[in-house]
This record gives sequence, C-alpha cells and structure tokens, in this order.
Amino acid sequence: MPGGGCRYAFHLAEYLLQVPANRIGYTQLSLGQLKILQEVIALSVFVPFAVLYMRQPLRLNYLWAALCICGAVSFVFREG
Repeated sequence: MPGGGCRYAFHLAEYLLQVPANRIGYTQLSLGQLKILQEVIALSVFVPFAVLYMRQPLRLNYLWAALCICGAVSFVFREG
C-alpha cells in the first residue's frame, strides 16, 4: 500500500499537536473555540501533506475554503 506509512505520520503529527492543545486549551478556551482550532491544526498539517507528498493540485476552491475557516476563527474568538 503506497503512502501508508506517511499517512500514519500525518495522523501522528496531527495527534501530537491536538492532544496537548486540547488538554491545555480546555482551561482557557471554550469547547467551540477548541473545535475550530482543531480543524485549523488538522488542515495546516493535511494541506501541505496533500500538496507536497501526494502531489494533489492546490485549487482555488481550497483557498476560498481556507478563507472561510479564517472567518470561523474570527467569529469564534471575537468578544461579545
């Protein structure tokens, strides 16, 4: 199975970033804020993996989706 080991490395990298962030963050952030951060972390690991290792083209739709996620972050973390 080609790329199998690299897929596990992706999940390991994601796990190593998210678990400590969730443990530490739960004392400071709300559950919604943590979930949005989890998605940002997952995409920040997955997109370079997909483009660089799996040779997937970076499409304009993905950039628009990234802007939507940035909007979600701004809404979740704004005061009020």
